[in-house]
Amino acid sequence: MRFSYECSDCGKTYVSDEVMYQCPDCSQKNEKGSFSKGNLIVKLNKKDLAKLAEQEHVSMYDFFPYPVPTPEVFPVGGTPLARPHRLAAKYGLKNLSCKLDSSLPSGSFKDRASQLIAAQAIAHKQNRIALASTGNAGAAMSCAGAAYGLEIILFVPATAPINKLMQSVLYGATVVPVKGSYDDAFALSIAYTKEFGGINRNTAYNPMTIEGKKSVSIELFEQFGRKAPDVVYVSVGDGCIFAGVFKGFYDLKEAGLIDKIPHLVCVQSKQSNAISQAWKTQKYTNLKAATTRADSISVESPANGRMAVRYITESDGWATEVDDSEILDAQIELTREAGIFVEPAAACAWAGVRKDSAMLIEKFGKDVEVCTLLTGTGFKDMAVFQGRVSIPEAIENSVEAVSKRFK
Repeated sequence: MRFSYECSDCGKTYVSDEVMYQCPDCSQKNEKGSFSKGNLIVKLNKKDLAKLAEQEHVSMYDFFPYPVPTPEVFPVGGTPLARPHRLAAKYGLKNLSCKLDSSLPSGSFKDRASQLIAAQAIAHKQNRIALASTGNAGAAMSCAGAAYGLEIILFVPATAPINKLMQSVLYGATVVPVKGSYDDAFALSIAYTKEFGGINRNTAYNPMTIEGKKSVSIELFEQFGRKAPDVVYVSVGDGCIFAGVFKGFYDLKEAGLIDKIPHLVCVQSKQSNAISQAWKTQKYTNLKAATTRADSISVESPANGRMAVRYITESDGWATEVDDSEILDAQIELTREAGIFVEPAAACAWAGVRKDSAMLIEKFGKDVEVCTLLTGTGFKDMAVFQGRVSIPEAIENSVEAVSKRFK
């Protein structure tokens, strides 16, 4: 599909067949301590979009700016939409659903972006992709790299969860632990691309990451019977997934397939709430420190913060903050009362639904369609259960021991 680029900040349009990362003007106007500027929006050709309204069914590939070669090699999409009846009854939300993107190949939502970045690299005859990650994006890109035979150079904070780092190592990526923060790893990965070439997959820095992530909204449209849910809850760190969810529904609206974009809810930990606070105050100030236990959304300077704040408003959405104890409680509740096992960052979205449940019914009624986006499997970070959950002691191998155990 034909496309151009538009700067999210100044609105300037760029038409180029070359790989573009940021607006050359706005990206030079960044101020220390403030959200970065100059991220680009991929604008699909309106005539091409209009043709999609004539199709009986659409897929995410219909909305992509690059063709995905042999998608069966790295099968992204088609994730289940669970209807957790016990939780729906508990919170009075009878039309509650959970999108289980933890079932994607590498176990996280980040596979959606990585698939399109792989397609971008192949289209531009590049075999090397560099990025920074706290774990999930790196594992996803490494997984896609293994599937397509691409070289992945991954810069990670040395403190990232071992499960996620090991995934990337097993997929064959070149993993470079950095003695510093995610922001430090981010800067080094950009420096690497400038010196050694290849494609940079950094979230939001490469606008195609948002384009890949929008595929979840196209799927939801089909799964909801060719309509959009009323409200979608999204865990937010750097704002890229949130922007992707918005962009998918925006493109559906531009194609004439839906009348309005759902209310999108940005859910953040109070210990990592830069975007939420920016939306509330309209001051784009980085955090001094992000300390949430939900490592995948622990972000001090959100790479896509300005765009995310814009899209909260444009979707008539809002920001909800929860503390880490609410996130960890939500994680256990999903596991024990819905059979859905996700990492803390994903559970943050469900914590937001729990917190807002009474307000949702009051504002929209009991028939409101609420979809919770669950982005990563719980196996990503098993260390979070240390001190919270324990394995029972073994019993003797005897009937008497069984009787004693259950009396």
